[in-house]
Amino acid sequence: MNRSIWQDTSANGGISRHAPLSGNIAADVLVIGGGMAGLLTAVTLSAAGAEVVLAERGTLCGGVTQNTTAKITSQHGLIYDKLTRKYGAKRALEYLRANENALRRYRELCKKIDCDFEERPSYVYSLDNRKALKAEVAALNRIGFPARFTTDIPLPFPTAGAIKFPRQAQFNPLKFAAAISKGFRIYENTEVLELLTPHTARTAKGKITAKAIVCATHFPFINKHGSYFLKMYQQRSYVLALTGDNVPDLGGMYIDEAENGMSFRNYGNFLFLGGGGHRTGKTGDGWRGLSGFAYRYFPDLKEEYRWATQDCMTLDGIPYIGRYSANTPDFYVATGFNKWGMTSSMAAAALLTDMITGRKNEFEQLFSPSRSILKPQLALNALEAASNLLTPTERRCPHMGCALKWNSQEHSWDCPCHGSRFDADGTLLDNPATGNIKAE
Repeated sequence: MNRSIWQDTSANGGISRHAPLSGNIAADVLVIGGGMAGLLTAVTLSAAGAEVVLAERGTLCGGVTQNTTAKITSQHGLIYDKLTRKYGAKRALEYLRANENALRRYRELCKKIDCDFEERPSYVYSLDNRKALKAEVAALNRIGFPARFTTDIPLPFPTAGAIKFPRQAQFNPLKFAAAISKGFRIYENTEVLELLTPHTARTAKGKITAKAIVCATHFPFINKHGSYFLKMYQQRSYVLALTGDNVPDLGGMYIDEAENGMSFRNYGNFLFLGGGGHRTGKTGDGWRGLSGFAYRYFPDLKEEYRWATQDCMTLDGIPYIGRYSANTPDFYVATGFNKWGMTSSMAAAALLTDMITGRKNEFEQLFSPSRSILKPQLALNALEAASNLLTPTERRCPHMGCALKWNSQEHSWDCPCHGSRFDADGTLLDNPATGNIKAE
């Protein structure tokens, strides 16, 4: 079934349902978006003494969060060698510390929460590029992290080795979300349609006034600030949950350093197999590729679940967390998590809470959404948008008018420019679009 394991094994995590907003209200902070980033930001701000309101277009964690593979790790591919070469060891250390702090915070919270939290090592492996792995280990050792190279990994195919990060973690995200979604006002089925002023948001049935507003909607939906439609694109990726009498315990979490490689983790008597990724609106292997891989390497296991997710990819591999733009002092954003949404959500919550409450945070510059956008990916994003704007088709994305493409595996209309998705009838599935299309 095209449904994530979290939705069934935890009955949506036991997350309580909330009524939509009706009328006008006020608070210290409005958080727009009820995924993991929005929830953690609301929780952390509330703990700091702020009066918080959270508005969610659908239901809490009903979007990307319920489709995560739920790995909590500071190992994000081979990012530390990349950061060291481009920005220096200091910036790489800042990125590591921000994510290790997030992991530490999860450890503390999960001591009191039944959410299947497990500490496990994390591995980045390569099929054929030992040189890249060695360079990553060298970069990590220079900034004092105890990563090590190993060839002792229990994957059922040959590799050139892997980098091991000790004491990383995995969990059930919906059980965790159910436990933390308390202590502040939550309105579900409450879409923020626009900002009337820097401190007032309009919904269908009321207005919310706040001293500060946080946009945690996965892809930011306000186009007139921040240029996120140029600074990001979205990528689909796919997951199978395999089960059977002889599910191998891999002893950790694994991801290929190659962009189109496979990832693995265990959960109970299930093995998650992830991969098949492609830019939203483009074609890729999807579940077909994963099924073929599973048949070859895990022939005794059967597919119990399959699902897909969507990730916002930034120009430089670092999330955008901070002020929405240089011209919006009381409007904040958390986006661009580059497939590492669980750890980045916790890092975002800590940073935004400090910024909103007036405390200094050492990672403000690292994650600043106003940092330079002069990166090679910017030209590719602009070219993709221009090409699709000029493509003749009846079905256009209401976000910025790009031509929509039919996704035959998921039976959806997808936007190659910015990643909005719609079902066959034109109903909005994924933002940044804020409305439906008319599909024939």
